[in-house]
Amino acid sequence: MTADGMTRPDLPDLPVDTRVWAAHADAWQAMGRIRVAAGGGAARLPGCSVMASGLPHPQWNNGDVTDPALFDLEQVRAWYAPRGVPWGVRVPAGTPWRYGRWLFRKRCMTLAAPAYDPPAAPPPGVTITPAGPDEAELFATVDADAFGDPVEQNLAWVRPQLGADGFRSVLARLDGEPVGVATGIRTGGPGGESVGVFGVGVLPGVRRRGIGAALTADILTWGFGGGATLAHLNPETEEAARLYTRLGFTEVAGLDIYVALDG
Repeated sequence: MTADGMTRPDLPDLPVDTRVWAAHADAWQAMGRIRVAAGGGAARLPGCSVMASGLPHPQWNNGDVTDPALFDLEQVRAWYAPRGVPWGVRVPAGTPWRYGRWLFRKRCMTLAAPAYDPPAAPPPGVTITPAGPDEAELFATVDADAFGDPVEQNLAWVRPQLGADGFRSVLARLDGEPVGVATGIRTGGPGGESVGVFGVGVLPGVRRRGIGAALTADILTWGFGGGATLAHLNPETEEAARLYTRLGFTEVAGLDIYVALDG
């Protein structure tokens, strides 16, 4: 039985990419649950786990298709309709799919706890500490500068996760100056005891100094130390994928992103 009361299959017998997809869906369910007060939410429908952030940005309102044969588009539409947000779905890569418009393929990487070899220490001058609710604006500003996003948009996204149960959001400082961010989400749903690594961002002027690796290592140490047996993440660039490979991650099948399903 999982943490949210669901029966799951025998995890050791699951193909690794299937478990990664399930853990990814678990993490996004957690993101929806902490945003209920802001109009978000999460649910498990036949063949699809759905979540909403309450924010008017499609990247933060998504369903994860868990069984294409059971997927019911009208049920998913009905769940999103009262929330009034743009949304899409993620489908296991290469799955024949007839709904919406294909946007891109999201890469997935994974690391099993026994294979993790943590670095001895962060680079000289770098400290990493959890960010509390009183640091929401600072966290959002560093995050926005690292990824080139609007600060106010990021603030609305990151504020609920700071200090939330099962979440770890951290700030990296170089000689006392904030230079990087990362977020971890620990889950125990159908994907098993897992930790997702999200939003690892470092300011452009201080990249390639080991700060991204140190941020990732902090999340992994927290996640594996709390009982996670698998880590998962989604590299957005080849440079990021190389960094995670050095930490022991391997690539598995990704997720195809579809939008324009709302009729």
